[in-house]
Amino acid sequence: MSRKNSVISYTSSGINDKVQTFSLKREVGLVSAVSLIAGTMIGSGIFMSPQWVLYNIGSPGGSLVIWAACGVLAMLGSLCYAELGTVIRESGGEYIYILRTSGPLPAFLLAFTSMFVVRPASITGISLSFAEYAVAPFYQGCYPPQLVVKSVAAACILTLAIVNCLNVRFSMSIQVIFTVAKVLALLVIVIGGVLLLFRGHTDSFHKAFEGTIVGINNIGVAFYQGLWSYDGWNNLNYATEELKRPEVNLPRALMIAIPMVTALYLLVNVSYLAAMTPRELMSSNAVAVTWGTKVLGSWAWLMSVAAALSAFGSLNGTFFSGGRVCFVAAREGHMPDILAMAHARRLTPSPALIFTTTLSLLVLIPGDFQTIVNFFSFTAWFFYGITLSGLLYLKIRKPHLHRPYKVPFIIPIMVLIAAVLLVLAPIVDNPQIEYLYVTLFIISGIFIYIPFIHFKLCPGVFNKATVFLQLFLEVSPADKNV
Repeated sequence: MSRKNSVISYTSSGINDKVQTFSLKREVGLVSAVSLIAGTMIGSGIFMSPQWVLYNIGSPGGSLVIWAACGVLAMLGSLCYAELGTVIRESGGEYIYILRTSGPLPAFLLAFTSMFVVRPASITGISLSFAEYAVAPFYQGCYPPQLVVKSVAAACILTLAIVNCLNVRFSMSIQVIFTVAKVLALLVIVIGGVLLLFRGHTDSFHKAFEGTIVGINNIGVAFYQGLWSYDGWNNLNYATEELKRPEVNLPRALMIAIPMVTALYLLVNVSYLAAMTPRELMSSNAVAVTWGTKVLGSWAWLMSVAAALSAFGSLNGTFFSGGRVCFVAAREGHMPDILAMAHARRLTPSPALIFTTTLSLLVLIPGDFQTIVNFFSFTAWFFYGITLSGLLYLKIRKPHLHRPYKVPFIIPIMVLIAAVLLVLAPIVDNPQIEYLYVTLFIISGIFIYIPFIHFKLCPGVFNKATVFLQLFLEVSPADKNV
């Protein structure tokens, strides 16, 4: 699994060093960057999570506070990532930041966990949401069979895997189109909610905080569900090397996309509560469809279509960024060399994308949306905390580094405290054996890192497989584009 510092090319005759290579192109401009962030954030969550946030926190007012707090937390976290992304101008997001600040072992554990748990869980969760809404019009009044839902989810995953393997520009065009479509869909819900409020549908907001549950576990799980809807705020950092003028466009895109999404989410939740009682909202399996039935009548099926398209666009952005973690980790020698290669003509990291797709399809088989969200959030915020610790380290120990964008010192401290609370609170208040399983899985990466990465045992074990796959997939090593 180790990789030489020099560029390596595998051919049918063996291994050749110092072969001319290429790098991924900078094809992501400001509009595409905003679409990548907003389009990935606005996915299944706003159509699936509101009832769970309300269920865990217990009151309409409390749920709106959670949604607003999640938006603020995502915004503060993105500001920290903006500084990291302009100081360490490499793709890979948390992986590359942890590697440069905390060392190879924590970075490997992140890559290992991200590739085998976090990204497949995220892709599976979003694809299941897409499938639920896509088949809902065909099963009105009853739950669709799980086999049908998972088959549609698998078809969605395979379709977007092919799209992202074919062309970066094509993938970004899809992202822009679907982002516009989903923003328009949310605006329809917002406008409908405004009209309902003007007509006096305000019962849900009378005694809005009555029944609020203030238990640590409930608040933590409510945050998990809300933050699932904001997931994607850090997606642009995974593709920094493909972003035009990252020192300008990275912070600018974050400051446009995240406040816009936060405002939309709050207004959409207000609209849901205007159309439904809290009890109706909590009992709904598809909130947007229930809202559509009450507000749009016979046109309610449009909400199913809008929610499905929204999840599809979000999944496209998740695929785009998720493959880059795998690609960069392999380029740094932490994964098999074949995953660090890109297609010779299309300049896409197709082996990494194929690998991510395969794992996602495996996770889909036993996949359950609620469980996926909780343990995805637990794992993600664990590594966000380590990343933010790295930013504090850079600020304290390396203040001389050139920083095109600089975040106030207090912000990473605040987000780090929030990350620690999000990781520990649900465990302390209501321990579940599943959290132990996730922790043990993260730690198990040490037993792979020490022999195969640190001591470089069996360095040529994948050579023959790499030769075959390189020829079969028409891929070559790709250099950094910094």
